[in-house]
Amino acid sequence: WSSTQAAEKLAAAALFGAPLDLTESFRSGAHGGPSAVRYMSESLETYSPVLDRDLEDVVVHDLGDLQLDGLAMDDALEAIENAMARAARTARLAVMLGGEHTGSLAGFRGIKRVFPEAVIVQVDAHLDIRHDYEGELFSHATWLHRVGEEFGFGAIHQVGVRSGDRAEWRTSRDRTAWSSSELALPQSVRGAIGQNPVYVSIDIDVLDPAHAPGTGCPEPGGVTFRELAQFLYGLDDLRVVGLDVMEVSPGIDGANITAAAAAKLVREAVLLFGTRGAE
Repeated sequence: WSSTQAAEKLAAAALFGAPLDLTESFRSGAHGGPSAVRYMSESLETYSPVLDRDLEDVVVHDLGDLQLDGLAMDDALEAIENAMARAARTARLAVMLGGEHTGSLAGFRGIKRVFPEAVIVQVDAHLDIRHDYEGELFSHATWLHRVGEEFGFGAIHQVGVRSGDRAEWRTSRDRTAWSSSELALPQSVRGAIGQNPVYVSIDIDVLDPAHAPGTGCPEPGGVTFRELAQFLYGLDDLRVVGLDVMEVSPGIDGANITAAAAAKLVREAVLLFGTRGAE
């Protein structure tokens, strides 16, 4: 990812890494996600045959990784929020590479600073909407509940979810705008979103462990990469302004399978959403 068309006024995408890894409950290592995804991006072609678009024709700014080592959660989240707001102001698509999923709370906060009417689409195996987890309010298992408290549960749309405790399922069913184990947003939901800005948060564990073994909490019964990519392409009628790909853990990722999937998702997202209005 590098700039190739410096004369363009607004970059297609600005991306940064958020190597947050403070609350992982099963297998840690997500702090290595951003560097692993960048590494695997070097193996990808710049051209997308599905979209007939090429990274060589657009500007992508890589803002580097945030320095989060030694920071308390509040300070780390503030740094992520500031980085996301900066990225959103300088590019059509702001992209974060994670890092544990708690960082997505800060990512959405940053997007809301630039786009106050933004809503969130969570693509995830887990509901992540517990009120608290092991005494913590800010955790990879609770971040979406904090989103609901801060911005309203009606801003939340969940797809691909297949794991959570009983209280989470009740919260998800009764309070969010949409929640489904299917990887789909029906037309009625899309109509309600309308032209509101959209932040898409992808936990790589939405993929079946056969396709993404390198993640902290793998959950059987997930989708294939092709199915996830098709879902992403299907969001082209929405005004997607921000996106993250979280929970890649390279230390347990045999042959970099998971990081490769994340890198390709980012390429497709940049070419799909970052080129809108560039002509």
